[in-house]
Amino acid sequence: MIWRLPQREIRFPRRPLLMGIVNVNDDSFSGDGTLDVDEALALARSQAEAGADVIDVGAESARTNREAVAVEEEVRRLSEFLERWPGEVAGYSPRDDAQVWPPVVSANTWRPEVVEAVLPLGVELINDMGGLPDDRNASLCAESGASLLIMHTIGPPKVPQFEQRWPDVMAAIESFFEEKITVAKAVGLEEERILLDPGIDFAKQRDDNLTVYRELERLARFGRPLLVPVSRKTVIGEVLDLPLPADRDAGTMACIAAAVRRGAAMVRVHEVAAAWQGVKVLEGVGSGS
Repeated sequence: MIWRLPQREIRFPRRPLLMGIVNVNDDSFSGDGTLDVDEALALARSQAEAGADVIDVGAESARTNREAVAVEEEVRRLSEFLERWPGEVAGYSPRDDAQVWPPVVSANTWRPEVVEAVLPLGVELINDMGGLPDDRNASLCAESGASLLIMHTIGPPKVPQFEQRWPDVMAAIESFFEEKITVAKAVGLEEERILLDPGIDFAKQRDDNLTVYRELERLARFGRPLLVPVSRKTVIGEVLDLPLPADRDAGTMACIAAAVRRGAAMVRVHEVAAAWQGVKVLEGVGSGS
């Protein structure tokens, strides 16, 4: 399996990839966001040094109890980071031979106006939490050569979906990905540029999320790398009765192991250093993807 980027490609099977989370906002659910671009760049640099293969930078929180950021403001925040990032990582070197270097630059955004503005700034991957409601982001990625990460959800971001119930959540996710992959390919996006995210905590309740972890292998049928956003998720807090996201890192490690064991090619994390140790050990004992 190949993941194709604008100027390079990543081949699987290989050690699971680590996506580090950088929030250039002041309302991140885990409390780690910052509007200070210097602080955001320093965090991204430390994640790269710790072993991150992908740096996922976002400027708008997915929290549904916060107002949406204006398009112009989201573009400004992302642009300040992206324009300076190459200089920040220059001169550093990978933690080991397996790390993707330099780390893939991912923009966590869903509005086509923002996607169009940031793609020329070195973005290699669009992490679309909007569920690809139409073909615009796929078309923009096809034109630029960027990759697209399609996340399962329903409805637009920033709208709570606490009442959503699924008779068979995995069947719904499979049907969703079939439809969205068809949409993306129809506008010229190569299948090798598509990644899939089952959308932990998005339009899903506790038992839905646990089912996704248990049955993740069902999504291998698409032949595309699976990204599982494991870090500090609400489902971990529900299982462990931990209301504060920052207290959920031990539970996050359990989710990393479960996801990797069942086929995840990448996990999205806040604590990259701990996750790197985790996947390194999993690789050593033969449980990597």
